[in-house]
This record gives sequence, C-alpha cells and structure tokens, in this order.
Amino acid sequence: MKRIYTQTGDDGSTDVFLGGRVSKGGELVDAYGDVDEAVAALGVARSMCTEPLLAELLLALQRDLFVAAADLAANPDKRERLTGGVSLVTADMVARLEEHIDRLVAERPLRPVFIVPGATPTGAAIDHARTVVRRAERQVVRAQDHGQTVNPEVVRYLNRLSDLAFVLARHAAGEAE
Repeated sequence: MKRIYTQTGDDGSTDVFLGGRVSKGGELVDAYGDVDEAVAALGVARSMCTEPLLAELLLALQRDLFVAAADLAANPDKRERLTGGVSLVTADMVARLEEHIDRLVAERPLRPVFIVPGATPTGAAIDHARTVVRRAERQVVRAQDHGQTVNPEVVRYLNRLSDLAFVLARHAAGEAE
C-alpha cells in the first residue's frame, strides 16, 4: 500500500513544480494555497448548482485555477518548461474570462446598487469563492512586490476571475437578489 504521507514536509518545506523545495511559509506558497482554496470554494458552488451551463463554466474555472497554481508553484529557474494553458497562464485565458463577463452582463445588466450576498445558496457560494480569489490576487501581488518571480498574466487572470465571479453570483442569485 502506498502511503499518502511522505514526511518530507515535516521540516516546514514543500516541493515546487519542476523540482526544488521552498519554505511552506513563503509568499508564493500562500498565494497558490489561496488559489487551491478558490478551487475548493468554486467546487462548493458547483455542487449546489442546478443550472448545467453554469456548473460547466464553474468546472472550467476550477481547471484554469489549477493552471494558475502550477504557474505560481513552478521553480523560477525552469519556467521555460511551462506550457501555455496547462501550466502557464496566458493572455488568451484572461480574454476568455472577459468574453464571459461581457456576454453575461449583456444578458443581464448589473444593477447599480450594493449587493449583500446570500440571496441563493449558489450565488452565496460563488461570492465566497470571489473573495478567496481576491485574497489569492493580493497574495500574488505581495509575493511579486517582495521579489518573487510572477507571471503578470496570473495577476490579470485572478483579477478578471473575481470580476467574473461577481457577475456569476448575480446570475445565480437571479431575481431573488
């Protein structure tokens, strides 16, 4: 039987993508930990979702966040080995988010009022995911400010994803909001 635990992290370090180890207290580790939490939060929203197209989009966003996490967790000396859309966030990924935002806002314009989340379980769960994405974005910027190697498309992606999550939450809340 293969064990799930390796004990290699008992010293407070963790593996990075493409080889190497860093402190679990590192800024980028915090950032991709928040990305991981956003994946889980979107999964909670998806599990509540009764609208197949919305559930499909949430799943696609979860998969894209795995790309963002790989990008953030990559060994900075081996970034040339990353693959766009698989382990490297690209401008096309950001553009897809913008297309979703524009389409959804055209279908249901946003009301110019402050929104209190919670009108529906799915909408509230997406709003929660949005706040986790915002935290991940702040952590990525903090890591970048402290000299860590960060793909600028990751920051753009997370920023746009939080915008899309806001729009999706409004969509999921519907007229109940």
